[in-house]
Parts: sequence; C-alpha cells; structure tokens
Amino acid sequence: MRTRLAAFADRHPISPERYSQIAFAALVLLILIVFTGAAVRLTGSGLGCPTWPKCTETSVHSSLDTHGVIEFGNRLLTFVVSAGAVGAWLGVFLVKPARPDLKYLALSLPFGVLLQAVIGGLSVLFQLAPGWVMAHYLVSMVLLLWAFELWWRSLRAPDEVRTVTADRATVLLVRGLYVFAFVAIALGTMSTAAGPHAGASGTGEFVGRLDFFGDETLRAVIHIHGVVVALLGVGTVVAWWMSRRRGSRELTTTLLLTIALLAAQGVLGIVQYRLELPAEMVWVHVALATLTWVGYVHARAAAGVVPEQAPGTHETVAARQAA
Repeated sequence: MRTRLAAFADRHPISPERYSQIAFAALVLLILIVFTGAAVRLTGSGLGCPTWPKCTETSVHSSLDTHGVIEFGNRLLTFVVSAGAVGAWLGVFLVKPARPDLKYLALSLPFGVLLQAVIGGLSVLFQLAPGWVMAHYLVSMVLLLWAFELWWRSLRAPDEVRTVTADRATVLLVRGLYVFAFVAIALGTMSTAAGPHAGASGTGEFVGRLDFFGDETLRAVIHIHGVVVALLGVGTVVAWWMSRRRGSRELTTTLLLTIALLAAQGVLGIVQYRLELPAEMVWVHVALATLTWVGYVHARAAAGVVPEQAPGTHETVAARQAA
C-alpha cells in the first residue's frame, strides 16, 4: 500500500504552499464547528436529535422543527469537517518535497474528529450530562492545538520549526501562560455547566447542572474563573512587554492580539453576568474564548524552543542575530 501511495504521490504531487492551504482549511473548519456546536447548545437544541448515531429511533434525519434542524445540521457539518481532516492527513503524503515530520500530526486530525463524534454522541445518550459536554469542548481545544500546529509547521521548513526566537524567561513564561489558558477555559466550561444554558430548553428535557457548591455553585465558579482570567491577563501583558525587548515580531504581535481578545472577553463576561447570561452574549463569549485559545497556541509556537542559557547571560534575539 505504501508503494502505491508513493507512486500516486509521484504522479499527483502538491506543493508545500498548497498543502498549507489544505491544513489551514482544516483548522478553519474545526473552529467553525466549535461555533456551531455552541449555537446548538445555546438555542436549546442539544437534544433536537434525541439519540445517536441516528437522529431518532427510526430515522437518521431530524423532524422539521427548528431545534431538530439545528442539531441535525451540526451533525451534517461534522462530515464536512471530517473531509477536511482526512484531506489534511492524506495530503501530507503528496507533498513534494516530502514532509515526514508532519505525518503523525496530520493523522491526529481525523483521529480527533472521530473522538469528538463519539464524545458528542455519548453526550446525547447521557442527556447532555455536564461532564460529557465539558469534555466535548475541551477535546475541541486540544484538536485546535493539533490543527494549528500542523498548519504553522507546514509554513516552515523542517529545520525552521525548532528555532530560538526569544530568550529563556520569555519562552518559559509563554509556555506557562498557555497551560494557564487551558485551565481558564476548563473553568469557563464549568461555569457554563453550572449555568442556565443546559442545552435542551428548546425540547423540554431535564438536564442536570453542576452543583458541588449548592445554590452558590454558579457564582463561585464564575468568581474563580474571573480571578484566573485576570491573572492570565496580567501574565500575558508581562510576556508581551518581555517579547518586545527579547522576542520575535511574530511573538510580540501574537501576544498583543491575544491581549485584545482577552480584554474583550473580560468586558463581555462582566456584562453578560450582570445581564443574567443572555444566550446570544454567551455564544459570543464562547466564540471569543475559542479564538483566544488559538492566540495562546500561536504564541506558544511563535515562542520557539527553550534556549540554553549560561548562568548570568541575558542576551536578546537582536544581539544573537547581530552576532
């Protein structure tokens, strides 16, 4: 099979530039389905298709009511996303010159989409239990990490991927912020899981909510989430300031855009809380959170590898380049 694939690649090669376009398309599709998945929940359509893998006990498609169409439409979009993920995986075998360093990363996309489909199905079968819905979103964030890494690496030659673009302290701080951002997102999913948007309001099913602090669960989780995001914001501003002096332009610009997204998130979060969490604003909050996560993933990639640094040295990127 490998010989046949190699022969096909020789007859139908694609350029690195074309493959980067394919990888970028897969990334965009994976972001899009996060947006539509959030819309399914926030319109109360999460059980518009009450079973899985069929939509109903007797049919693979939904009834023509609004909530059924919304949920079934999101399931149909999964096939488009799957095609993009599989295309990114198969396309990597056709790139000339070959990029074997991308093959396992490309394989992670169809694997991740399949895992997402299974978790999404289990979420329906377990009546949108908070744990399954939270897992569904968090796995999406991991899948976006893989997709972004694939696209970002495809834009660069193999020897350019692991380069030094900032000093040791800046790289370590950016990597720490990337982990902290995932914690903030996890707390955000907990806030939603304790809030009023259970995902089935349109079809009338009861969905349990997180209640480990009793009636104060939502308020407590939101406050913890707010503190974590505030610390994340301060750390990101510090990283941006350090990057201006010791990092690459790509890293500095990425951190600045991420700060803007984070600030918008903060303002929106306060407003939506005071307005008692209207669904439309929560959807925008989820969309911005997804883009903010992509920002931190980009910053982690742009920061490059952790450089070796002798004790007492504080050389900058500019100084290294001048040397």
